[in-house]
This record gives sequence, C-alpha cells and structure tokens, in this order.
Amino acid sequence: MNEDVVVKFVEAYLKKKGFKQAELSFRENLQNNNSTSSSSIDFHADPELSKFILSYSEAESGPARYHDGYSKLRSWSYSSLDLYKHELLRVLYPVFIHCFMDLVARGHIQEARKFFNTFREDHEMMHLRDLQRLEGVLSPAHIEEMEFAHSLRHSKVNIKICQYSYDLLLQYLHKTQSTTILGIINEHINFQVSPGQPNSIFDDAEAVILIGSSQDAANQINQKEIHWGLLEDSLEDRLEKAGSFLSDSEKTEGETKEGDMDENKKRAVEGGKQGASSKKSKKDKAANATAKAVRPEASTVSMAPRVKPELSLPVMPAEVEQSILEDLRNRVQLNSVAMPSISLYTFINTHNGLNCSSISHDGSLVAGGFSDSSLKVWDMAKLGQQAGGSVLQGENDTASSEKKLGLDGGRRSYTLFQGHSGPVYSAAFSPTGDFILSSSADTTIRLWSTKLNANLVCYKGHNYPVWDVQFSPLGHYFASSSHDRSARIWSMERIQPLRIMAGHLSDVDCVQWHANCNYIATGSSDKTVRLWDVQSGECVRIFIGHRSMVLSLAVSPDGRYMASGDEDGKIMMWDLSSGRCVTPLMGHTSCVWSLAFSCEGSLLASGSADSTVKLWDVNTSTKAPRTEENKSSGNINRLRLLKTLPTKSTPVYALRFSRRNLLFAAGVLSK
Repeated sequence: MNEDVVVKFVEAYLKKKGFKQAELSFRENLQNNNSTSSSSIDFHADPELSKFILSYSEAESGPARYHDGYSKLRSWSYSSLDLYKHELLRVLYPVFIHCFMDLVARGHIQEARKFFNTFREDHEMMHLRDLQRLEGVLSPAHIEEMEFAHSLRHSKVNIKICQYSYDLLLQYLHKTQSTTILGIINEHINFQVSPGQPNSIFDDAEAVILIGSSQDAANQINQKEIHWGLLEDSLEDRLEKAGSFLSDSEKTEGETKEGDMDENKKRAVEGGKQGASSKKSKKDKAANATAKAVRPEASTVSMAPRVKPELSLPVMPAEVEQSILEDLRNRVQLNSVAMPSISLYTFINTHNGLNCSSISHDGSLVAGGFSDSSLKVWDMAKLGQQAGGSVLQGENDTASSEKKLGLDGGRRSYTLFQGHSGPVYSAAFSPTGDFILSSSADTTIRLWSTKLNANLVCYKGHNYPVWDVQFSPLGHYFASSSHDRSARIWSMERIQPLRIMAGHLSDVDCVQWHANCNYIATGSSDKTVRLWDVQSGECVRIFIGHRSMVLSLAVSPDGRYMASGDEDGKIMMWDLSSGRCVTPLMGHTSCVWSLAFSCEGSLLASGSADSTVKLWDVNTSTKAPRTEENKSSGNINRLRLLKTLPTKSTPVYALRFSRRNLLFAAGVLSK
C-alpha cells in the first residue's frame, strides 16, 4: 500500500464522516508538504494506522457491513449491564433507520428490505408509525422526494446518556472497529452527556428526540419572544377590579344552583332530586374543609400579565356579557380536595358511525359528527323532558351523572344538520352556543346556526380532509387543521382563510387557541406541537418530546402552560415561555382524545380511548423544580393524579369545563 492509497483513504474517511474543515486542512497540509519537502507517511511504523485503514477498506466493500455492524451493536447493547442497558438501547433506533436509508441511497434495495424486515420488530412498539412510512422508501429518489425521509436523512437525533454509558459505547466501537456504525453515529446522533448515574428508564420518551427538523432550528425558533398573558380589559379583569368575587361558601352554593338547574333539565324520572341534594351536601363539606386553600389557587389567572390583542376582536352583546359575569361570580374554586362535579353524555346505538363529539360551554347542547356526513345536535333540556336516564353516585367526593343519547325511538330527539358530502371529523360550538362549526373529509368547513337550524356558510380552502376546527375564546375567528399539513385562521364573515400556517411534516391533527387569541397551537402526526403567531403567521415555538401522533391540546386559562396528549396515552405539560416540557403524565393506556383545564387552572382533565377520565393536580407539577423531579426514582406520575373515573365501556371523545367549573364529558358506548 503506497502513500497515494493512504491519502485517498483518509480523504474518503473525512468526507464520509462530514469533517469538512478537517478535510480542507488535510489537503492544505499535503500541498504544503509537496511544495517544500516530500515527507512521506510511514504507515508501516504505525501498525494501528495500517490496521485501521485496512479495516476501513474492507468495510467499504459491500452492503453486508450494515447488517453485521448493526447486529453486533444490537447484541452488545442487549447483553450490557441492566443499569446501563436502557441508555445504550436508545442508540439502536436511529442507527437502524440510517443503516436502512444508507443502503437505499447506495442502490442496495434488496439488502435494504432484508435488513429492514429482519430488525423492524425491535422498534415496532415505540415507532410503528415511522416504520410504516419508511416502508414506502424503495429507491434513492424516494429519500429526496418523501419529506419525512428527507428530513430524517438531513437531521440529527439528540440522545441523553450518562458519561459511563457514553464511554462504554466508545470503547465498544473502538474495539470492534465498526467504522460504518461509527460513521452513522458521528453524522446523525448528537449525544447529550450528563455526569453521574444513568437517567431513569421512565425518561426514555424525553431522552431520544427524533425529529424532522433539526434540534438546532427548533432551539432557534424557541428563542423568539412570546406574550403568554391574558387580554387587557377582559371579563376576569373587570370582575376582579369590581371586587365581585364571592366568598367560597357563596361560590359553592352557586355551583350547586347550576347543578340543580342542570339536573332539572337532564335528570332522570326517578332519583334526580336525591342525587342533587347529595351532591350539594358533599360539595358544602368539601368547600368548608378547603376554604383556606382555595384563595391562593384562585389567583393564578389574576396574576397573569396582560397583553394587547393582535386581532380585531368582536363586540360582545351586553346580555351575553352579563350572563358570563354571573357565571364567573358563581364559579367554584377547585383544588386537589374540592373536586368538580362531572356529567357524562353517552351516545348509544351509533353503529360505529360517531367520529367526534362537542359540548357547548354551558353543557346544554351536545353535538356529534357522523360517518354518514351528518351533524346531529341534542338539546339537553328537551332530551330531559322526553326520556329518563340514570343518576350515578361517584366513589367519594365527586358526584357524576350520566345521560344516554340514542338514535332510536319514535320521535327524533335531535336536530339534524345535513350538507357535508363526507364523514364529519370535528365540531365546535361558539362561546355563546348560537353557532356550531363542522369539518369534514370533503375538505370543507361549515358554519351552522343552532337558532335557525340551518347552514350559513361553507368555507373552502383546504385541499384534503379537515381533521379539527376550533372557535377562538371570544368567537368570530376560528382555526382549522388538515391532512394537507397546514393550519388556517378564518373569520366568520370571510370565505377565504386569513392566515395559513405551514411547517409541519405530516397531518395537523388538532388545533387549539391560546387564551389571549394571539396564538394558536397545533399538534401533528410528525410528533411535534407548534405555537403560531396569528398576526404574522410565523411559528414561534416547537415542542418536541412525543413519541407518537399528537391528538389533543389544551391551554391553561392564564395562558402560561399547554397540555398535549398523544396516541400512546402520554400527556405532556409545556411551559410556553421556555418551550420546555414541565412534566410528562403517565397513566392512560390508549389514545388521549380530549384535554381540558379547569377555569382557574388548578386541575387538568383528560379523556381517553381507555374509557376513563383522569383528573390531575396542575399546581403540584408546575411548582416542583426539575431537580426534584429527576431525584424521584420510579415516580412517573410527576403531575399528581388525583382521581381516575372509569366509564361503562365508553371511550371519552370530548371534555368541557363550564364557566362555573362543572365538568362535562361525552363518549360513545362500545360493546
């Protein structure tokens, strides 16, 4: 082997690893050496160098090096000490993906398919959706044409690992001289090495961040300033300045009054009065026991900074304003002891046709979107007059009631809205309940009047099915999200969108407004959540950490925090100002379809396909520092789970806290 061969190998190695500066310096040194004196490299005097070059030359010979290199790394990782095994296993998935894409990029299609099918089972549990997408990569052109594969190919993975695990990995790679695997790790993995003991195995979701856009780009976006406070001169502001907040006992009576009114509308023929009185007595006891603890939690919204609106906000009618103020005066302050009353609306006899559900702000109207392209709205007052339901008593201090909504019966108990030409995937009531929006697979959004029972407007702009639509907190404006990977801002008076938010790498599955109407949040199948400025249309935050598609979002009433739920049943609480995850919530075993904050922001409710509603203590989590969280070993519910409410085999589609802090839920009975 002469000097020219050595030089070629060194240049090829530096180019393969992406060390551009080192490659340029190496060439400059060669030129300087050639111009002055020909000082040759004696690789025979350095057997390690000769051995490395020979192994590199052999490694470059064929596609088998990827299979062998990954297989050996896999065996070594699984045979490591249990204390470090879970950290070392984090390396396997990104190495697997890039081995596969390297093989495809080099034209070894058959070998790539064989490699993919041999090792895919290792990653199906955590990354099934990604693997299903990558199955479609069958040629080098697909890597460039498919945005998901292209973004993975040109981005890095952040992996958190302790110093000792990192040293073990380097020793293994040096000992085995796995240049192919080493090249992939150098090019596509960024290790965040921490001193001390290995991270908890429960931190795996946060420890490996595999994203379409690079982490550096996300960090740069997250440096932008956002104003997360509430609007100036809001109703809460006016109420606070007027000193109209009532005492705790008065608020409790107000909530009981609302509960009694709802019971009069919806209660069963038998047992209704008994349930209402029982609820009142229990709530009185809870309020008296926690009177001192309620006051500090009630101030979380009032302490939020005030910001100016970026949109021209609608003028609220005087009678609507008075009604909302009355509800706010009678709001019950909730906390970890004073739990909300819950009313569950159950759809029956839907024959697997129900796609979505929505509840009006006062719980008086319930809507369902169906696969037959229809939208149906039930009025709880009328339903209560027609048929009886059942009143169920909760296990302890939480009173709950259940109302069944059926499609059978002699007289139709709902209002039918027809106009869509495809399945209805989302529905949303306006804050006053006068209007309802629906989105469909027919790519349109329709505005309906609940007073006139008629379709008013059909909004066209999306090119593919529209998965979600949400009214702004003050009405008039609404946001939509679609399969076309965009979200759009609309106003009721214009048939064309005002803003288009593009940036997600896959479907935008859900959308939610910020409390001050200046931002919207979007959750996507690309496993990220983004926050957008409605005035500029720019992305101002990217939240990275979910391991599956994001299905639900909720923003806290003070606008500081956001919760997101995904397909795996995990919920993450985010700090909007920093863009970081405050704490993950583990407990659900299936998709989290709905999230809702209580009106003062002290509780978070989550509804899931596992047929449960869970209540979480928000104050406990947001006040706990991260250092304390990391010290707590084995506790994956860092945000304290207060209560789990199982249903009668009813996956929960929708949740809504009323302005008086009653919690409404809706779902379909599954047999």
